[in-house]
Amino acid sequence: MASTPWTPGITAGRLSQEEIKQNFSDIDPLFEPHEAAVAADRCYFCYDAPCITACPTAIDIPLFIRQIQTGTPEAAAKTILDQNILGGMCARVCPTETLCEEACVREAAEGKPVEIGRLQRYATDTLMAASVHPFERGPETGKTIAVVGAGPAGLACAHRLAMRGHSVTLFEAKEKLGGLNEYGIAAYKTAGGFAEREVDWLLQIGGITVEYGRKLGSGLELGTLTSEYDAVFLGVGLGAVNALRAEGEDKDGVQDAVAFIADLRQSDDLTKLPIGRNVIVIGGGMTAVDAAVQSKLLGAENVTIAYRRGRDRMGASGHEQDHATSAGVRLLTHVVLRQVIGNGAVREAEFEYVTETDGGLAGTGETFRLPADQIFKAIGQTLEAGPEGLTLQGNKIAVDENGRTSIDGVWAGGDCAAGGDDLTVTAVAEGRDAAEDIHRALSQ
Repeated sequence: MASTPWTPGITAGRLSQEEIKQNFSDIDPLFEPHEAAVAADRCYFCYDAPCITACPTAIDIPLFIRQIQTGTPEAAAKTILDQNILGGMCARVCPTETLCEEACVREAAEGKPVEIGRLQRYATDTLMAASVHPFERGPETGKTIAVVGAGPAGLACAHRLAMRGHSVTLFEAKEKLGGLNEYGIAAYKTAGGFAEREVDWLLQIGGITVEYGRKLGSGLELGTLTSEYDAVFLGVGLGAVNALRAEGEDKDGVQDAVAFIADLRQSDDLTKLPIGRNVIVIGGGMTAVDAAVQSKLLGAENVTIAYRRGRDRMGASGHEQDHATSAGVRLLTHVVLRQVIGNGAVREAEFEYVTETDGGLAGTGETFRLPADQIFKAIGQTLEAGPEGLTLQGNKIAVDENGRTSIDGVWAGGDCAAGGDDLTVTAVAEGRDAAEDIHRALSQ
């Protein structure tokens, strides 16, 4: 676990072991069978179901809910996993309230959608509990593919390629597979080590060899991979963190929110994880909410999310925002951090109120200060130095509709690739679709 800069207000053990256990218990417990049956009965089983269109992986939602209704959750899980091999994790972390559930006809008619996410979790967890892997590896093709990065995109790509009979080598820089599913999502959403268990289950397909501690550009070169493998898929994510561009942001106590969440997720004892008394999170996305809520759950007394625009512009959904406020997190909008104040370590943060104009954000000249001993940066990530020869679009790898990059034989998907939402479910779809395109290309 990475060391945390010491400041007078940052300390471990603010809460007892029992309080921590309660705070980080499963946020949305699994349906009991009778609960799942009742929830499934609410589905209209629409012929032209808008929920399918709203799902980035195009799961046949009415079909899997019908299968739950008829008492065959394992069959429902197979329907889900055919389209989304990480359906268990997506059931936990997908913003279903802005995707399938928002499109649900029940939502339009009654303001209460079918609980698609919880039903999906019920089906996939039931199947995984039975230690069943419903997919078989296809006949060996003799083709080899390098998949770099074992996040959602890389895992989905590797699994689909293995299903097609190809041999996959999965290169991962860290000690565990899963990417942000393992290192970057709130612990209360993935209780019980689910991310790791799901990866172990996924690898049961066979045909996938894993090499740990292998990072692109650090002894693992794209040119070498393209010469040694029949195809390469890049799912390297975004490793660099955007700067705050505020005076004093180098002071002790200013940290990357993703690194904080990673430390928390890998901690064996959360009572030993230091947290501030007054915590400020800069940003408005899911990472900002996860960092803020978990700070509160660790015992921080005052936690504030500070965002430069209005709540309607936040990357975090309304559901996530409400969850933050219900946990005691304060949301400040239309504010920009101007200065981190302190003698070596953070003591205060100075903000300026801003307004939105046609030319962007404009300062009002009105400033205020908040006490702070810990500030988390959650203002987005950017691609680390891109592999030589790849065309970039903005700060991501340019790809076509099939995930093909500017280098022949190289595909990319997930957060590192341009054009998609930075969501687990989108990354899965891009990895899966790139695998099918690789398969077509190698079959010609």
